[in-house]
Amino acid sequence: MTIWLIANPQAGSGDRGETFWCPFLAAAGLAEPSVCDLNDTAWVNSVKAGDWLLAAGGDGTVNKTAAICLSTGGILGVLPSGTANDFARNLALPEDPQALCDLIAEGHTRPVDVAWANGQMYLNVCHIGMGTWPVREATSELKQRWGRLGYARVLLGQYRAYRGFRAAIRCQQAWVKGRWLTIGVATGAFYGGGHFIPQATANDGQLDVVAVRPRPIPHLLLAFLLTRLLGRTPKTSETLVHLKGVRCDIKTRRPKTVTADGEIMGETPLEVRCEAGCLQVICSAVVTT
Repeated sequence: MTIWLIANPQAGSGDRGETFWCPFLAAAGLAEPSVCDLNDTAWVNSVKAGDWLLAAGGDGTVNKTAAICLSTGGILGVLPSGTANDFARNLALPEDPQALCDLIAEGHTRPVDVAWANGQMYLNVCHIGMGTWPVREATSELKQRWGRLGYARVLLGQYRAYRGFRAAIRCQQAWVKGRWLTIGVATGAFYGGGHFIPQATANDGQLDVVAVRPRPIPHLLLAFLLTRLLGRTPKTSETLVHLKGVRCDIKTRRPKTVTADGEIMGETPLEVRCEAGCLQVICSAVVTT
């Protein structure tokens, strides 16, 4: 078995690359991993089934590493090093780097779901509308300087002029349409730098669709606080709609940009399906909200 360390030196604040993680891995008994990156993927041809691929980066790096695992039979390990690290939150990973590397060395694995959107794989969440702005507008400098607050600055800076978009959302047992501020389709329980989706988990074999209607900021804040306090989202309300299903189709009146796991994926219309339990990830548990 080979241990591959896929390090993204541009992720997050830029200080959690190869030189940061290697001493902790060595102390956990995982010395001298094969270090590589995603700019030169010649090494992928050498990956064998059962190899460990440790992704040291943000959600985009983890997404690309997961795709390699799916095609090779490799096992994904996550060393959170980005700005949001939302997929990592699904795995209940320790925050302490040494404790995390010790857990990685134990090698316990769990299966998690992935999603396919218009034929492209993503691991955590895709967005249409306001949720795409941080990916499209937040520069590397802004993210390194402000971290997750950089996303908030982008959202607040543009919200007042935004009127939303019209779309129809269809899952197996429900169909809704209207004007939306943002639509997120998640395989896991976390998005937007730590916000959670109630009653969700990354291995339930279902997508969670959360759609938000355009409303004044006080209404949005109230809906957000009620969701956090009650631990659940209403199936439908004047502000939020929460749907579940193995498949989801979204059609917009005009083409809208789609982002997934921190990268621009394409445009609507969008067809998403969940592939249950197909990816093995090193962790001790998968979080259920």
